[in-house]
Amino acid sequence: MPLNDAATLIVNGKVGVIPTDTLYGLVGRAQDRETVERIYRLKGRQPNKPLIVLISSLDDLSKFKVKVNAKTKKVLEKYWPGKVSVILPCPNQEFEYLHRGTKTLAFRLPDYPELTHLITQTGPLVAPSANPEGLPPAKNIKEAREYFGDEVDFYYAKGILKSLPSTLIEVRDGKIKVLREGAVKIKS
Repeated sequence: MPLNDAATLIVNGKVGVIPTDTLYGLVGRAQDRETVERIYRLKGRQPNKPLIVLISSLDDLSKFKVKVNAKTKKVLEKYWPGKVSVILPCPNQEFEYLHRGTKTLAFRLPDYPELTHLITQTGPLVAPSANPEGLPPAKNIKEAREYFGDEVDFYYAKGILKSLPSTLIEVRDGKIKVLREGAVKIKS
């Protein structure tokens, strides 16, 4: 199944395992509260720990009422598209199911054209690594199936993925703070 065939499934609230620019992700529409809650249940994820949201362009930030100043935009343009997830303020109560009370969300613009094209069709996606909380991320679909079996609606294979997770940073007034070292080395 081509990755783009997953768009209809995702738009209809389905959850799947697909390759991202880093690892296999357990994906669903970020703007679908029920789908997001299902992903938390499938992963056994701590309910107060927000998920990273994959976007297709800087314009997608407006879907979450996130505004960035010129300094922050400059940082985003330096690292995106790429394997860097950036925490940005998202104080809107409407998105509490995503920010889990933190009033911030982490976003990433993947450097994977097939995936960003999919996101243009589905809208932004939550895509935590394809593994139950506390276990190693699935490196291939066989491992993902061992974790999730029929609990997931679809799987899309792209061989073995051996990347580190994305680097997680926070940007405040143009200053970068590295919160998780990952695939991209950044000096803060």
